[in-house]
Amino acid sequence: MKGIMWGSLLILFAIGVVSAVFGSIVGLGGGVITVPVLVLTGQALAGEPVSAQTAVGTSLAVLIFTALSASWTYAKQGKVDFRSGWLIFATSGPAAMVGAQVSRLIPQGPFQLAFGIFMFVMFGLMIARERMAPLQTEWKIKRTFTDGAGNRYEYGYNAGLALLIGCGVGVASGLFGIGGGSLFVPLMVLLFRFPPHVASATSMFVILLSSVLGSAVHVWHGHVDWLLFAALAPGALAGGRLGAVVASKLTGRQLMLLLRATLLAMAVYLIYKGASEM
Repeated sequence: MKGIMWGSLLILFAIGVVSAVFGSIVGLGGGVITVPVLVLTGQALAGEPVSAQTAVGTSLAVLIFTALSASWTYAKQGKVDFRSGWLIFATSGPAAMVGAQVSRLIPQGPFQLAFGIFMFVMFGLMIARERMAPLQTEWKIKRTFTDGAGNRYEYGYNAGLALLIGCGVGVASGLFGIGGGSLFVPLMVLLFRFPPHVASATSMFVILLSSVLGSAVHVWHGHVDWLLFAALAPGALAGGRLGAVVASKLTGRQLMLLLRATLLAMAVYLIYKGASEM
């Protein structure tokens, strides 16, 4: 990787902040913005093209800082369901390592196409989350959770289904360099009646644990650009905390609308680029 100019460093810092703010508010993790930006604009920002594998590995390493910062803030607010989080990590952790291993085998064109399709699915899940009511099924495992503000919630889940969701979160994390909260949050809210803010906070905790394992595989294969990492990580650290604070004060409706529009635009462009390069 060639030297990065000061202007590019500032842009990368801003990308780290923005992606982490969005990611921590809705439980995405931020990679959904970082990876496409690195793949599509790497030549302009870093002086040479950034491969899909390097974008994924670098994003996942940065994600550790986003998730750590957000999880710490959410934990102080009493919003993280650690018991459920550790259960889901039982499959999300190993699956993140598998996803990271598979990502190195996918060429640039097919990766962009697959990522674009995945982002389009995430866009659909966000729409469904707002339009669909949570299931009223009585699950075997019942949870009573009281957050830091003293609000008491009752919800439940099926262990096998929760572990399957964890697997999907982990694969998405390792394969695409994103948090996987785009799958976790809507499914936990719609299937298991998790309060949205508890689902987002718990998602960031699971993402933190999974991203450590997934990043280790990418580091092993040399897929982390440490110069890009050094430029993005400080912004991600600040943005993760800022997003968690903002999430506690706002409904985030305007941010969600902007994020959905961004997801749709990036999905269409990546599908187009991926299909044209295959």
